[in-house]
Amino acid sequence: MHMSDEALDALGPALVELRAELKIPLVFPKRVLKAADKAVAEAQLDHKDATDLPFFTIDPPTSKDLDQAMHLERRPGGGFRVYYAIADVATYVRSGSPLDVEARDRIETLYFPDLKVPLHPPLLSEDVVSLLPGKPRPALLWQHDLDADGNVTASSVSRAMVCSRAKLSYEGVQQAIDDGTAEECLTLLREIGTLRETVEIERGGISVNLPDQEVTFQDGSFRLNYVAMLPVEGWNEQISLMTGMAAAQIMIDSGTGILRTQREHSAQVVGRLHEIATCLGIDWDLGVPYATLVRDLDPTKREHMAFLTEATTNMPRAEYAVFRDHQTPEHTKHATIAAPYTHCTAPLRRLVDRYTGELCVAACADKPPPKWVLDALRCLPCDLARGKGGVAGRQTVDLAEAVVLMDREGEMFDAAVIDTDAERNDPDPLTGRVYLADPAVLAKITSTDGRKLRLGASVRARLERADPTSDEDKVLFTLP
Repeated sequence: MHMSDEALDALGPALVELRAELKIPLVFPKRVLKAADKAVAEAQLDHKDATDLPFFTIDPPTSKDLDQAMHLERRPGGGFRVYYAIADVATYVRSGSPLDVEARDRIETLYFPDLKVPLHPPLLSEDVVSLLPGKPRPALLWQHDLDADGNVTASSVSRAMVCSRAKLSYEGVQQAIDDGTAEECLTLLREIGTLRETVEIERGGISVNLPDQEVTFQDGSFRLNYVAMLPVEGWNEQISLMTGMAAAQIMIDSGTGILRTQREHSAQVVGRLHEIATCLGIDWDLGVPYATLVRDLDPTKREHMAFLTEATTNMPRAEYAVFRDHQTPEHTKHATIAAPYTHCTAPLRRLVDRYTGELCVAACADKPPPKWVLDALRCLPCDLARGKGGVAGRQTVDLAEAVVLMDREGEMFDAAVIDTDAERNDPDPLTGRVYLADPAVLAKITSTDGRKLRLGASVRARLERADPTSDEDKVLFTLP
């Protein structure tokens, strides 16, 4: 979520209170900062030298915690080779150290509109481990060989010293590609990313490109809009997904691993989504797969955005599954990705990626898994479940929507009903959720005169409450 300075000023106190309620640690203890200094001073960098490869990174302009860098090239005789460098956190964060204990407590980097709460101290996450341009850095270096159609034919990973040549932004890369001034490495990203998107379609992967939300202050009032994702963001994501799938398969083959799994939609949920599509005026033939439908929808259209939001909400929950000694779980697939998958490309921001990276390095070197990883496997899913990123994100959106609307209580808005209590076996639902196109808000609605809510209906909704400090629904509409 992006916010203007005016919006941040209005939302600031509520964000401070939210972080206090969630007990978010805003500073690192002195022992952890000292441990970071010690880890840097004592680090042993016996990595092979790959600094001759001209890597580059693509991130938001203000980002300093750069997890990934890539170098793309054509292979003699056809196809492609992708070098994908991942920040080598484990070289500095040793098991049982204060850095490790703190990371296991934090679980993940948290992003708020006004600040970031990092997983590791800035000395590591924004300096000596980050893949900053012009700085030789230790990395887990993936090598993927692809055929001319974008299918992966071989993948491996090992430790190496790398050096990024440039820190690029999504907007800058997209502009260079669109106006024809992009270097070959960037045109290759488009070519490989587009091929991988086709491969994703063929295997039945689901791509829901929901836009970012942006809060601005215009003409004396707050505005909440959606900002569409750039094509280059999708191509960049394909490189990460390809690596996550390769890592999952390496761990399955080696007999020890941590997978990110997700079940398929149940027949009941699919039927429900068909009903929602019909109510919203979206044509969905019975023979068309769900993955095909959502790929063809346009989130800039009100009805499509409502369906995509509801569909995303109804996706089965993804979970972590750990295994060892070749006791592979019965279910290894991530339904949305349509393949086995794991998190492994963002160790500066996610705790689990440090473990999956080490398992893959060991497997590719034909060595046993590190003991400290094996010791942590059993408890790791429970540790990861304590992450606060999801709840922090949801509550931040609730706060932002309340700020946007807080001076407009009593006004009437055009809205679409996208959820009702009918799903909870109420034959005459009086409560549900509505979608507003302007401003772009999803919120609770209650009927006050006994009229039942009808899924997909267009209604005039009265804003009853918009209060960032409320302990109940911060935004509430009524059907007068």
